[in-house]
Amino acid sequence: MEALGLIGLVLLLLAFRQNVILILLTATAFVHLVWGDGRISYLVDDMWGSLNNEVLLAIPMFIAAGNVMTRGSIAERLIEVMRVLTQWLPGGLAVATILSCAVFAAISGSSPVTLLAVGTILYPALLREGYSRSFSLGALTSGGTLGIIIPPSIPLILYGIVTEKSISDLFTAGIMPGLLLTAVLSIYALWVNRQLPAKPWDFLAIGEALRKGIWALLLPVVLLGGIYSGYFSATEAAAVALGYALFIEIFVHREMRVRDFFNTSVETAKLLGTLFPIVAVALSIKSLLTVEQVPHALAEWIGTIVTDPVTFLLAMNLLLLLVGCFIDVISAILILGPLMLGIAETYGINPIHLGIIMVINLEVGFLTPPVGLNLIVAMTAFRESFFLVCRAVLPFIALILAVLMIVTFVPEVSLFFLQ
Repeated sequence: MEALGLIGLVLLLLAFRQNVILILLTATAFVHLVWGDGRISYLVDDMWGSLNNEVLLAIPMFIAAGNVMTRGSIAERLIEVMRVLTQWLPGGLAVATILSCAVFAAISGSSPVTLLAVGTILYPALLREGYSRSFSLGALTSGGTLGIIIPPSIPLILYGIVTEKSISDLFTAGIMPGLLLTAVLSIYALWVNRQLPAKPWDFLAIGEALRKGIWALLLPVVLLGGIYSGYFSATEAAAVALGYALFIEIFVHREMRVRDFFNTSVETAKLLGTLFPIVAVALSIKSLLTVEQVPHALAEWIGTIVTDPVTFLLAMNLLLLLVGCFIDVISAILILGPLMLGIAETYGINPIHLGIIMVINLEVGFLTPPVGLNLIVAMTAFRESFFLVCRAVLPFIALILAVLMIVTFVPEVSLFFLQ
């Protein structure tokens, strides 16, 4: 009953649209009063222990690397390569938009950073080339969400931390769903814009774009190659990404000065100032719930209602889609990750597969009001109405949901490279 009381309290606060940190602090107080004998020392110890984790260092470094690439010219050079390689297709620039989002996502690991880096360059270009305003907004806003499923992904890192699962395995499991999403969005982009004229294949332009963009293209190769070969961990990969981006932008492209890194560091610190308190509180709850076997008790209770894995997966997807409308992806993973894991394991669902399902579900939350972060970012960056942006992403939400169903009920898609 105590576990149900906790869930009811969280849902009540969500219904009243309270701030995420208030919800977490209230839930933490409830947990420590009910299961932790009300001793504040437990809360302090758990919060310190949760942040004393070297894997968390990957998050600020990936965010800083994304900011460096956005401030410099790596993003612009990557986009130019994608543009010249796809211009021979009708609707080629639309495909270049999706591919640019996918490639940049594989470097930055952040959805809003991907949207801003690619969108500020390609949105005016799409309009100039005759693409509809609605499609251009939808493609960029939705393409930005690829940043949370294509590795390295910050939400996957947090899921690995909170559930104590291999982050390298989660990254590997995100490859096929990420490629599938990219392919589906690209095919849709081609079909919608099939009436637009194609441009001839230009070998000189391709050669020039590759010459200018070779160092930018090597970054995801070095980054992901090092992770999957086992040469370095996710945390070390983040350090490599930041160091590589700084070296290329300062000494090769010469688009940044050393003192510009100070401003980038300030921007990163501001974001971390809101993120890390949430992480500390959420992981404190997770530690106590695990010790008191609350997920196990909740799993046993749900087992009396849901009797088969298919029903559980459908119910979980509906719950996560609903939660994604009201709470950001990071908070949702930190709160629900340990609870969902305990229940899913009783139905024989692979924890890595579960992580991919959770992230894709919550990816849709970037595109749904009232909390849809990409909707807000797109509205602000492109100076369009919130209603227009919401309407523009509807076809893309339908496509992402279709891929979600495939990933959910065909686990081999996620586990393809882990078998």
